[in-house]
Amino acid sequence: MSDDTIRLVTIGRIFRRRWRLLAVITLVGALLGFGASVAVFPPRYTASASVLLPGAWEERELLTQVNVATSSSVVDRAADALDWTGGDGSELIDQVSAKAADGNIVEISGTAETPERAQQLADRVAKEFVTFATRVAGGSTDPARASGPEALRKKVAETNRRITELANAADPGQTVESVQARTSLEKLRTSLEEAMKKLEEADPATGKAGMVVMGPAALPTGEAPPTRTQLMAGGAVLALLVGVIAHLTAARSNRRLRTGPEIAAALGSTLIGTVDVPGGRAAHRPGGGGPRAWTRRFLGVDTRWDIPTPLASDEAGRQLRYRRVCARIRIQLPGSRGLLVVVPDGDEIGRRAAEQLVAEAKNDPRMRMVDVPVNRPMVPDRDTESGALVVLSAGSWTAGELSGIAEACADGRHEVVGIVVAGPVRSRSSRPAAQPEENATPVLAARGHATGGPA
Repeated sequence: MSDDTIRLVTIGRIFRRRWRLLAVITLVGALLGFGASVAVFPPRYTASASVLLPGAWEERELLTQVNVATSSSVVDRAADALDWTGGDGSELIDQVSAKAADGNIVEISGTAETPERAQQLADRVAKEFVTFATRVAGGSTDPARASGPEALRKKVAETNRRITELANAADPGQTVESVQARTSLEKLRTSLEEAMKKLEEADPATGKAGMVVMGPAALPTGEAPPTRTQLMAGGAVLALLVGVIAHLTAARSNRRLRTGPEIAAALGSTLIGTVDVPGGRAAHRPGGGGPRAWTRRFLGVDTRWDIPTPLASDEAGRQLRYRRVCARIRIQLPGSRGLLVVVPDGDEIGRRAAEQLVAEAKNDPRMRMVDVPVNRPMVPDRDTESGALVVLSAGSWTAGELSGIAEACADGRHEVVGIVVAGPVRSRSSRPAAQPEENATPVLAARGHATGGPA
């Protein structure tokens, strides 16, 4: 599949043949997400309080108020009032946020490790924001800080009272002097009232004072994102994707030879034929026991997932293939003294095919089978054999590994005279095969093992 386009059927094959492994990988990802929720992202809760800004506000003015609500001046005052950390509000500045909502409303949010603390933080910041904004706008109600327009209003009211007292104390007679004095006092009163009215109309903060907190923040009932469930789900999905991508990457980087001509070119010989080995994908499963083998078998990693689905085959068809291969060997090697059947060590399909081929040959020609380790190949020296016949399965070995086997055969003075490629098939019921003759006794060739270091 190294040169094939990745299709949905390929993804489906991964899930179908490696679902146990993917399930374990997904579980590990969920556990990692849980660990992250405990150590890196502990549970957090967010509460929000709304502040109403009366009057007409432009968008940039609302943004200014949002920045004021999250400024250090406001958060420091809230930190002093809550006294959670014993210091300034530098630790709380990241736990407070604000945004402008519709209807001249500034929504202030506080995040903390418990719902109660989140509610207290939002309420306190909203209160300190209103106090600070009102003070900046000149609308403070603190008598010690009364100044500006409010102090001027008090002075005007006091002056009006004094004018009234002077008017009442003037000569009640109708003399010209008394009438002029009362007229002047009334003009002064009117001028003061008009000046005060114009001052209030010209003050931009007059219509924007009086910010109101619209009730206490609601107690949060759920965690703030990312929640523990979200982290676990995200870890599981991410691990699953990594597992699938790892399978696809390994399959696309696979350089094992899959076709007979490629295998023949790597070994420098000719393809004699192909044979079938019953057992389906299970034929690829290596032998052995122990906890490691049981674990690999349980997870499904003891067999390859990217091999094609084996086709169905009956016993008669398989025997016919073996007989035809034996016939080709006799035709191509007339008068052969014998053949050394070379099987790569660990190739269970190739081994079973070689055993069946030796049984079908019935010493015509005489065959001797040896297992050759691929990592350090060594072939016995030439004895009575006139050549080597390599039997192996397709899609199991790379060109470099097969070249090593060919070199080992050359070092043992064996010429690779042919190649037989074996493939797994699914058995299906068929009519019984013909019974062998009573006097015919199959002769199995001897089987040896090659060991030793590199050639």
